[in-house]
Amino acid sequence: MAAPTLLRAEVRNVTCGEDVRIVEPANVYECTLGDRCFIGPFVEIQRGVRIGADTKVQSHAFVCELVTIGAGCFVGHGVMFVNDLFAIGGPARGRRELWKSSRVGDRVSIGSNATILPVTICSDVVIGAGAVVTRDITEPGIYAGNPARLLRPLASVGPSPIKQPT
Repeated sequence: MAAPTLLRAEVRNVTCGEDVRIVEPANVYECTLGDRCFIGPFVEIQRGVRIGADTKVQSHAFVCELVTIGAGCFVGHGVMFVNDLFAIGGPARGRRELWKSSRVGDRVSIGSNATILPVTICSDVVIGAGAVVTRDITEPGIYAGNPARLLRPLASVGPSPIKQPT
């Protein structure tokens, strides 16, 4: 009987801003994390992902290649990003040209166990727990359901506590 090949979760080749915290075990590699990011345990963040300052990614989340997340965001427990839509009837199996990208704006909160297909989400959005985002979100507000739909506009709560670049 053959012995299995053991692969370990690791933090490797990550470009980090100031005061980044990563809780192990985590599999975070070849990505960029902005200042004061927090990455919880059992998270995978893949190559090329860019995450803005002051963003928190909670445990058991999966952020695949071709995802950009803005500043001041919250990614809840068990959130899954998807970049392969099985366009050929099954997994792309390394055919990266079939993968699609996702872009999340600033101050976006994504509830636990949401699934984010390849979409663009504007700034100032709340996505409810368990939602499945299948289309671009272009209007700030609160979204929930499968597929996610606008429930109501997001109430203004005053200026953002996040310092904007000058």
